[in-house]
Amino acid sequence: MSFRRFIDLVAASGDLITIDKPVSTTYEIANVAHALEGRPVLFTNIAGYPGWRSCAGPCSDRRYFGMALGVEMTDLMHRMTDAIANPVAPPIVQTAPCQEVIREDVNLFDLPIVLHLPEDGGHYIASNVVIINDPDLGRNMCYHRLLRLDERRFAARIVENRGTYNALQKTDGELPVAICIGVSLGVHLAASMSPPPNVDELGVANALSPTPLVKCITNDLYVPADAEIVLEGRITRQLMSEGPFMDLTETMDTTRMQPVIEIDLVTHRRDPIYHILLPGGLEHKLLMGMPKEPTIFAAVNQVTRCTGVAITPGGTSWLHAVVQIDKQGPDDGKLAIEAAFRGHGSLKHVWIVDSDVDIYDPAQVEWALATRFQADHDLYVYANQPGSSLDPSGIHVPGQKSLTAKMGLDCTIPWGADLHLYRRGDYGHVDLRDYLP
Repeated sequence: MSFRRFIDLVAASGDLITIDKPVSTTYEIANVAHALEGRPVLFTNIAGYPGWRSCAGPCSDRRYFGMALGVEMTDLMHRMTDAIANPVAPPIVQTAPCQEVIREDVNLFDLPIVLHLPEDGGHYIASNVVIINDPDLGRNMCYHRLLRLDERRFAARIVENRGTYNALQKTDGELPVAICIGVSLGVHLAASMSPPPNVDELGVANALSPTPLVKCITNDLYVPADAEIVLEGRITRQLMSEGPFMDLTETMDTTRMQPVIEIDLVTHRRDPIYHILLPGGLEHKLLMGMPKEPTIFAAVNQVTRCTGVAITPGGTSWLHAVVQIDKQGPDDGKLAIEAAFRGHGSLKHVWIVDSDVDIYDPAQVEWALATRFQADHDLYVYANQPGSSLDPSGIHVPGQKSLTAKMGLDCTIPWGADLHLYRRGDYGHVDLRDYLP
């Protein structure tokens, strides 16, 4: 389902909020989107950008992913797991909506790129997926925030020792790149998943939802045919200052010297819709965290029967998780804790709960902590563990892996206990339409 078809879907469901009042790309549009966070918001009147619309929040709730992929919210993790295990090669088309308009005279100031916060280093694109080709491993799709420098150039945050960075080290000269804005929710999920290096993320996207591709005009890369905007260019060897910019933890990331991307061609749909993603917002959190749930699920299933995983927004959707298990033995809580940390290396705190606890309801998780946990034998602390560079409370030494203390809480019913003492009482269901006018 394309980006704009999804917008039509949430409009029909009543979830979409439409703002017709003129809004500025300098702070105002980000502030309005933040005030309405959790709902898709369509801005139809962007000051200084006639003919453009912007949408914020399409990825801000798990429910929207379920709507876009045609699955129940509780089945999303299993759908992602299956797509990673069984990618489907995308079909290739010769003509595509993303190339309805071709702009050879590139001017990045023609795009409604947002200045989010006064502390930011400038106007940033945060919603884009980037496609490159690794000389050894083939196609790779990922995210890089982009700081607009001038009419043709961005400074890109390219994390060291990961896909794009490694491909650049293998390349003499410049690395061709395609930057896609306004892609389907399936493409967003696939770009976030970090499957094994030999797995094509666009094949994962096509397994999640049909994703036809079209060849770029200036290079040999292929991009989602129904993207709203595609910027074709090259990652150069030039370095420029990039940052500061708010990161996942809602704290400001530092300034670094980062590679410059030069844009050769801009293509887009007629009446284009620009996707605004708020740094540190719900979209950022879900797209970072939710794709890690299948890897935790797989790791915990190696030691016990795992029935669910939820990365929690309160833990910045990166540092905290709740793992649901069907206990098979007395040590399964501890085993699940240690497996969860293996499944997501940046995980800092994890709660293990029984299968009768709703992992998406913080009150139920806290209830399990209150009624099934004893700190003197159900709390596990691991000092000086490899952690996340995004955690400001960790130990960070330049050039070295960040370190942190990790904590696991076994909030499951003690093995061999009298189960009826631990079960929550459940009232019967009624249809209130039978009782209320």
